[in-house]
Amino acid sequence: MSSKINLLDLDYSKLRQFIENCGEKPFRAQQLMQWVHQAGIRDFSAMSNLGKKFREHLADIAEIRLPEIISSQQSKDGTHKWLMKLDCGNSIETVFIPELTRGTLCVSSQVGCALNCTFCSTAKQGFNRNLTTAEIIGQVWVAVRELSSTNGVHDKRVTNVVMMGMGEPLLNFDNVVSAMDIMMDDLAYGLSKRRVTLSTSGVIPEMVRLQACSPVSLAVSLHAPTDELRDILVPINKKYPLSQLMDICKRYFENEAKRVVTFEYVMLKGVNDTPLHAKQLVELLKDVPSKVNLIPFNPFPLTTYERSSKAAIDKFRDILVAAGLNTITRKTRGDDIDAACGQLAGEFKDRTKRSERWQKIHFIPRDEAV
Repeated sequence: MSSKINLLDLDYSKLRQFIENCGEKPFRAQQLMQWVHQAGIRDFSAMSNLGKKFREHLADIAEIRLPEIISSQQSKDGTHKWLMKLDCGNSIETVFIPELTRGTLCVSSQVGCALNCTFCSTAKQGFNRNLTTAEIIGQVWVAVRELSSTNGVHDKRVTNVVMMGMGEPLLNFDNVVSAMDIMMDDLAYGLSKRRVTLSTSGVIPEMVRLQACSPVSLAVSLHAPTDELRDILVPINKKYPLSQLMDICKRYFENEAKRVVTFEYVMLKGVNDTPLHAKQLVELLKDVPSKVNLIPFNPFPLTTYERSSKAAIDKFRDILVAAGLNTITRKTRGDDIDAACGQLAGEFKDRTKRSERWQKIHFIPRDEAV
């Protein structure tokens, strides 16, 4: 592990403090942030508007250290997935989803996931550790450059970032918030608060903290309209039940009338997709400013769940729409390269032994496990 300071770990306020500790004027922080994030320059000697002695000093004490791309895959629908190796030897996955009017980058926040949602491939792989700020924003840095053409003009541009990759972002609160601050900084990536979205399974104390300190958009992985069912699908519900979750969601954007919480609802055949479930969901969300994304389940090896039929999804959606809920069915993207929602896995050592228990249940040798 390098002893040098990785500048990707520093948001603007921390970078300014670093600059002042170096004995330089505060405006150098603006210049340095633009070189690193906007220009994508890692060589301090090429940062021409910084003094020569300062550049030499930076080379001695600092660096821009990035995750290393191990593999890059492109889906038939244009979705990109990168497997990125970290200093510790573990690997994470990052996905870019191109559309006609925008390009969405799905970013990971943990190596694995500390939670154990039963329908998610990442959860079955277990958990190793939280990512640093540098490892989170490094995914954005790498993706932006990878999506650029040889002449530096972006063929596919990152316009939106969603913290919906591997991990529960709110269990890595400080590093995730710091990385999102960099995403929204005009000196870095300049994304608006509406174009950076954090998705959580409902870690309520950290949702309260996020509401107070970050203006990003919020998505909640709901997936069930009752505590009885959600306790099974999203086990953290046993600690933070729906009544508490709806209470904070109801007032999350209370001072911004046009903003709503997005609820993600994966459609599981015969589990949560009946008309009764739809009516229960209508009742649950009746007083919550919301948008509902229905997500066809994306299968992974050894799962017992199946995707709901198109007819069942359409009927479910129609019930929600008839009740006045803004509802869309999300198009499945990147499933042919295991880049779809719930399919990200990475390569890492599971410190929870969850993956080992999963393998024993299904009687498969470790070297054949996915």
